Amino acid sequence: MAEEVRGPDTTALDEVVTFTSELIRIDTTNRGGGDCRERPAAEYVAERLADAGIEPTLLERTPGRTNVVARIPGTDPTAEALLVHGHLDVVPADPDEWSVHPFSGEVRDGVVWGRGAVDMKNMDAMVLAVVRSWARQGIRPRRDIVLAYTADEEASAEDGSGFLADRHAALFEGCTEGISESGAFSFHPQPGTTLYPIAAGERGTAWLKLTAHGRAGHGSKVNTANAVTRLAAAVARIGTHTWPVRLTTTVRAALAELTALYGIEVDTDAPDLDVDLLLDKLGPAAALVEATVRNSANPTMLDAGYKVNVIPGQAVAHIDGRMLPGAEEEFAATMDLLTGPDVEWEFHHREVPLEAPVDSPTFAKLRAAVERFDPAGHVVPFTMSGGTDAKQFSRLGITGYGFSPLRLPPDLDYGALFHGVDERVPVDALHFGVRVLDHYLKSA
Repeated sequence: MAEEVRGPDTTALDEVVTFTSELIRIDTTNRGGGDCRERPAAEYVAERLADAGIEPTLLERTPGRTNVVARIPGTDPTAEALLVHGHLDVVPADPDEWSVHPFSGEVRDGVVWGRGAVDMKNMDAMVLAVVRSWARQGIRPRRDIVLAYTADEEASAEDGSGFLADRHAALFEGCTEGISESGAFSFHPQPGTTLYPIAAGERGTAWLKLTAHGRAGHGSKVNTANAVTRLAAAVARIGTHTWPVRLTTTVRAALAELTALYGIEVDTDAPDLDVDLLLDKLGPAAALVEATVRNSANPTMLDAGYKVNVIPGQAVAHIDGRMLPGAEEEFAATMDLLTGPDVEWEFHHREVPLEAPVDSPTFAKLRAAVERFDPAGHVVPFTMSGGTDAKQFSRLGITGYGFSPLRLPPDLDYGALFHGVDERVPVDALHFGVRVLDHYLKSA
């Protein structure tokens, strides 16, 4: 049919740049603890959906923490629905550290600058541009497309996807799969090689609170029950611990494709596989998997005492832990050992690890959409070291993939731009993303 080969109109290519820039200008900094207000960005999105004849629903758990959900009916009422979601909040940015103001949305020399340019107001804008193009052209997808623009992803997601999954599940009726951030971006491990990692898994979130109790006293006295000392010892053990290799199905699939691409003869299913040696052989390409072959736990915060000459009776630390699918029990048991008898630990925030099939028709269509617009690129499945709103939506039985396509120049480090200084995205990359998303969503 004609609509199957028709791509996005030229207006969509202009709009994606405008939408990315204007969304960046709406400061939706999420500092945690509820310190964020996404409503202005949610209203911006809702107005543009409504202009295209797509009815938006605005939902809040907390005033100002606004989510937008809308459904585009497909032509096949028997088909399962697809969720396309992106978050509206961003992490903080210090203007003094940036070349341009992080909330300027400046478009300069073919590049859009600002916080959220890659995480993830670019994807928000690409989806918005695609569905508005469909409305102008009279195009409908085969299956229902449910759009969700969420709050609070950069913190606990309690006001965002968690709230939607727990309180408004009916809006996602029929959705079995979803796509969102952190996948299908170009990665250049060496000259002449372009990889497009598509996420088919996420490590679970394990943010921990450690508490050491001891005997309070004068700082000049001997104290063998010093809470700070006990905590420091536990934190040091955690920070220096070497976790064992645990290869998930997705990581094995990634290693199999990478070794085939690089001509490395190795059985990635062998029980005695030396993963660290294999990563060395892969060189820069190892960056796609090296953070996801193990669990991890990084100390990030310490809090103890109120005066230099007073030994406190309690000391607290926080740990950013991440758990591979199937390795959650091992993580908890290891934390019991590393903290020891004098330090208590608890999950401050916990979310499940995820894994999606890489041999599915959906992954094949995601791969085909990327390769259609970059035939020389190589799609590789990978597991995210962190997590996304897909964790919360998985409560509804929705299988998630990371797919926010961008074709970037080799000298632009995509990974460093996430939560980094001078976050930016080329206009050409946005145009590529619109074309790929348009093609995939119509073929899905």
